[in-house]
Amino acid sequence: MSFFGRSSGSSTPNQQPYSRLPPGSTSSVPSSGHRVPPPRHDDPRAYEKQTYGRQAAQSHAAFNVTGAPNDVLALSNCLIVNPGDFSQGQHVIVKQQYPLTVRHDTTGKIGPGSVGAGSLQRQWVGLSLSGDQVTVEPYRGTPLYLSSVDIEAGFMRRGHEIAESFSADEMAQNFLRAYNGVIFTVGQLLVFEFHGQMLKLQVVGMQTVDLMNAAPSQGQAGQTGIIMEKTDITFLKAADSSLKLKSSAKKAPPNAILAPNFKFEDMGIGGLDSEFSTIFRRAFASRVFPPALVEKLGIQHVKGILLFGPPGTGKTLMARQIGKMLNAREPKIVNGPEILNKYVGASEENIRKLFADAEKEYKAKGDESGLHIIIFDELDAICKQRGSTQGSTGVGDSIVNQLLSKMDGVDQLNNILIIGMTNRLDMIDEALLRPGRLEVHMEISLPDEKGRLQILNIHTDKMRTNGVLDHDVDLLELAQQTKNFSGAEIAGLIKSATSFAFSRHVKVGTMAGISDDIENLRVNRVDFMNALDEVTPAFGVAKEELEQVVQNGIVHFDSIIDDILRSGQLFVDQVRTSTRTPLVSLLLHGPPGSGKTALAATIARASDYPFMKLVSPDDMVGFSEGQKVAAISKVFADSYKSPLSVIVVDSVERLLDFTPIGPRFSNAVLQTLLVLLSRRPPKGRRLLVIATTSLRPILTDLGLSESFDSEVRVPPVSSLHSLEIVLDEVDLIRDPRERQQTMQMLQQAGFGADADAHGINIGIKKLLTMIEMARQEPDAVGERLVTSLMGLGM
Repeated sequence: MSFFGRSSGSSTPNQQPYSRLPPGSTSSVPSSGHRVPPPRHDDPRAYEKQTYGRQAAQSHAAFNVTGAPNDVLALSNCLIVNPGDFSQGQHVIVKQQYPLTVRHDTTGKIGPGSVGAGSLQRQWVGLSLSGDQVTVEPYRGTPLYLSSVDIEAGFMRRGHEIAESFSADEMAQNFLRAYNGVIFTVGQLLVFEFHGQMLKLQVVGMQTVDLMNAAPSQGQAGQTGIIMEKTDITFLKAADSSLKLKSSAKKAPPNAILAPNFKFEDMGIGGLDSEFSTIFRRAFASRVFPPALVEKLGIQHVKGILLFGPPGTGKTLMARQIGKMLNAREPKIVNGPEILNKYVGASEENIRKLFADAEKEYKAKGDESGLHIIIFDELDAICKQRGSTQGSTGVGDSIVNQLLSKMDGVDQLNNILIIGMTNRLDMIDEALLRPGRLEVHMEISLPDEKGRLQILNIHTDKMRTNGVLDHDVDLLELAQQTKNFSGAEIAGLIKSATSFAFSRHVKVGTMAGISDDIENLRVNRVDFMNALDEVTPAFGVAKEELEQVVQNGIVHFDSIIDDILRSGQLFVDQVRTSTRTPLVSLLLHGPPGSGKTALAATIARASDYPFMKLVSPDDMVGFSEGQKVAAISKVFADSYKSPLSVIVVDSVERLLDFTPIGPRFSNAVLQTLLVLLSRRPPKGRRLLVIATTSLRPILTDLGLSESFDSEVRVPPVSSLHSLEIVLDEVDLIRDPRERQQTMQMLQQAGFGADADAHGINIGIKKLLTMIEMARQEPDAVGERLVTSLMGLGM
C-alpha cells in the first residue's frame, strides 16, 4: 500500500522524489521510467494562452475518487487524472472551491472519469476513498501569479524529532523547482520531501501580482495564485512541530521589525531624535536583519532597555511608541507596584505570567517567533538593590531574582524586549544593569532648544490647523524662553496659555457664562507670557528665593563692590565658554551682614543660566545629618541635568552646624561638600558654585577652603565716605544742611575719615537696618543714626 494513497503502485528505489530534481531539470515526476514534462513558466502569459486556450478532452460532472497511483505523483501535490480527461498542467476547481493543478497518470491506473489524490490533499479537500464522487471543472478566469508565499512546515509524523537543522533557503529552492506552475491557495495542505524526511506544509499567506501592470495585492484567505520562478518562498516552523529550521540569511522573515523610515514627530514625540536613533541602533538594528545572518555573527539580540531621567521628559511615552512602531505583539505595560501581592509567591507568579506567552511561542517557533515587549514603569518600586531593605519579607529580592532568571536564565528567550523606566537609576539592582539584561541605558534628559521647538509644534498643531493660534505667537521665541522645561511642563504651559485665552471670553461677574464672541477666541503671545509667569520648571530658576535675598538691591558704597560683580561675571563667562573648566567654584567671605549672599544671588541672576538654586540653612531647620546630605546632594544632582547651572551655597558654616564651643561640626555634611565641590559634572554639563561664609579661618581648619578655585573678600562699610554714599542711595536725609550736620556729628563721635581706634566697621545689611530704624523718627533722623552707631561700641 502506498504511503500517500491506496493504490498498489509504488516507486522504485532508483527513483528520486519530485522535490529533489537537480537544478535546471526539465523533467517532472519520474514514474516507471517515464518522464512527464512539467509546464514551464519562463513566460507565464504564453503559458496562460497555451493552457486556457485548450478545452479539456473530456469533462464529467462528477469524478470517482481514488488514491494517488504512487508516492512520486502524490509528492507532486497535484490532482492525478486520466490523460483523456484534462490537459497536462491545467488548473481546475474541485468541489467548486478548491483550486488544484492537473497531472497525467503515467501508470495507467487512473481510468477515464476518475481522479487520484494523496492523503493530505484528500484531507484538505474532504474526499473519501469509499466510492466518493467529486465535481471537477476547469478554472474559470485568469489566476494571478504569486510574488511571495509564506508556508508553515513540520514533520509528517507527529512527535517525530531529528537533530538536523533544515535550511530555509535550500528548502525554498527545491520548492520552486518542484512546484513551478502549480496553483496554490491560502490554507492548502501539502506534502514535501526534503533530505529524506516527509514534511507537512500549509500555505499561511501569499501576495499576488498582476503581471500585466505589476501591481501587488495582499493575499487573503481563499485567494489563489500560481508559483513562478521569481516567487519569494518563506518557510516558517509550525507551532506544534519539533522541526529545526535555519532562517533565511537573505531576507527578513514576515515577523521582522518594520522599516525604520518613520517620523518621531508624527508619533507625538519631540526632542528625542538622537535618543531614538541610539535606541534603534543598539536594540533593534539586529532584529531588522535575517536571523540566520545574526546567527553567523554569533550574537544575541538586546533584551532590555532602561530609560532614566527627570520626571516628565517622555520616558513612558517613548516606551509606548516603541511598541507601536515595531511589528510586534501588543506591548504589556506594567506599573511596578502592580506586581506586588500580599500572598506568598504571588508576586513572583505575576512576573512569570508576563513571560508565559513569549516562552510558549519561542518554544514553538524558535527564532521565527515574534517580538514580545514588556514595559515596566516605575521599575525602582520592585527592583531595588537586593538586601537594601531591612526587616522586610524579602519579596523585593525574590522579584528581582525571578526577573533575572526569566531574562537571562538557563532557558534563555531571544524573542523578548524589556523596557524599564525609572527616575532613580541609583536604586536599581546592579545585576539588572549588566549586559544580557537591561544593558542599554538611555538617559532621557531635558530637551534642548531644538527639542522644545519640536514639542511646541506638536502640542500647537491643532491650534494652528484650526486657526485659533494668533499670528503674534512665535514658537521659536517660546522655545528660547522655556529653558529647562520638560515635555510635560511645556504641555502644561500651553494649557495655562489657553486658560488665559478662555478667561477673556467669560462674562463679567460669573464663571459659568460665556461671552457672545467666543468664535473669535485666539491664543496670543500675551497669554503665553502670562503662562510663563505661572508655570515654572522643576529644574529651573529659584526665582523667588533669589529675589528674597536681594530685596534691598546692591548698594555700591565702594568701588570694590563693582570689582566683585565684575569678577563674578568673568567666572560666569568662563563656565559658559571654556572647554577646560566645566566646574568653577567661588568663595565670598567677609564679616556678618556684609552682603555676601546678596552679591552671590546677584551674580547668579545676572548669569541667565537655565538652572539656578539656592542652598540655604534656612530651608533645613530641623533636618538631621542624613536629611541635610540628601537635600544638598539632590540640588547638585538636579544641576547635572541642565547644560548650564549655578548653585549658591549660603552660610557654609551654618550648613556644617559649626559651633566654637567644643568645637563641633557635622562631618557628614562636610564630606558631602568636599566631594560635590570637586566633582566634575557629566559631559556636556557646566556648573558654577558660589559659596558664602562669615568664618573664613574655620574653612581652612576643616580643609574645605582648598575646594574653591577662587576667593573674594566682601568688605564692610569702613569709612565716612562710604557711609555718605549709602545715605545718598537710600535717600535717608534729603535736607543738605541736615546731612552735613549728621556727618559732623559722626566725626565728633570718633568716626573720622582717618581711621582711628573708633573707625567704622559695619556690614551693609546691619547698616541698612539702622537706617530704617532712624527713619522712624523724622524729626531726629541724624541723631538717631549716630546714637545707634555709637551703641555698637564703634
